[in-house]
Amino acid sequence: MAKLTYTRDELMASHDYARPHEQAGYRLHGGFLADGTYVSPRVLHRWPAVHAWQEALTAKGWPLIDATVQLLKRGNYPNIPQERFLLSHGMGQQLWNSLTITGVIEARGRALCDLVAPDFQQIIVEDISRTCTGHLHKGLLYAHGADEGGDPAEPEFGAHDAMWYAARDLCFGKDRYPLPEIPESIARPDTGRLMPQLPAGFEQLILLLMNVLMIEVRAESFFAFCCEIMRDPEAFPARRAEAAEAAAMVERIRTDEAIHVGYLQTTVSEMRSFTFKTVDGGTVKGTDLIDPIWQGMVHWHAVTQADFSREQTREAIRVGLEKAPNGATLFAEFDALDDLAKAA
Repeated sequence: MAKLTYTRDELMASHDYARPHEQAGYRLHGGFLADGTYVSPRVLHRWPAVHAWQEALTAKGWPLIDATVQLLKRGNYPNIPQERFLLSHGMGQQLWNSLTITGVIEARGRALCDLVAPDFQQIIVEDISRTCTGHLHKGLLYAHGADEGGDPAEPEFGAHDAMWYAARDLCFGKDRYPLPEIPESIARPDTGRLMPQLPAGFEQLILLLMNVLMIEVRAESFFAFCCEIMRDPEAFPARRAEAAEAAAMVERIRTDEAIHVGYLQTTVSEMRSFTFKTVDGGTVKGTDLIDPIWQGMVHWHAVTQADFSREQTREAIRVGLEKAPNGATLFAEFDALDDLAKAA
């Protein structure tokens, strides 16, 4: 029988690395095995645990929810032809800003290290000691936060924030552009109580987990975009080798993020299978509680926020391009590339 219960120390354990992870002047988390394979931090037991919890859930007849880019209704904006066009006209600041903002937002994820998660067993009828949900407060949330913004216990190692800055510096050179304005949040805003059947603290954590899962799904689309443009032979011609190394850095972040999608997908899927105790002394099926909220969360991230972000980005690019003598023509050419992509 597969192991389904883990201690905090087990979930925080890392592999023995043959070589440390250092790049572009940054000392980073994770490391390389003797064969050169990059391995994420704190996954020696975390990945086996997540796989075991997933198998246990599906064996009971409960499928995993979709947590792939198939949920997204919009592609990356700007797309690859548009980004190539911008770079060819010396308009690298938009991508510089995106990489910088991503790093800053990743750093905020360190807050998960300080989150005191409630024990969901208090509001779930079934025994959850052998589930992913039952281990949220046993290191899973802390490990996630440490991956994103750095482990407070090991401040000498940079995490995803520093890895994004390293990728940016490899492509453009350090301090190529001024730091951009950082959005206050990329999560779905608070719209009031959505699960009044539950104590507020538990509802807040469930919504947080759903929000973060959809942010991770959106990130996968950005990973693919970054790797493609960084490896494009027409992009960064003066820094081709460095840009290729930046793509490798993004792939390492992508490797790290997979465990986040894995445990969050597992948790939300498990919650669908549970019976929740309500504040009025009754119970509610997990599917009735979780499904409508998850559907709304997916739509907000995949459509509402995607369209809003697109318009903001398009306007910033318009302002930048139209500073050139033939700016209006350049912007029309930029927009035409988007139209061609939609028609393809």
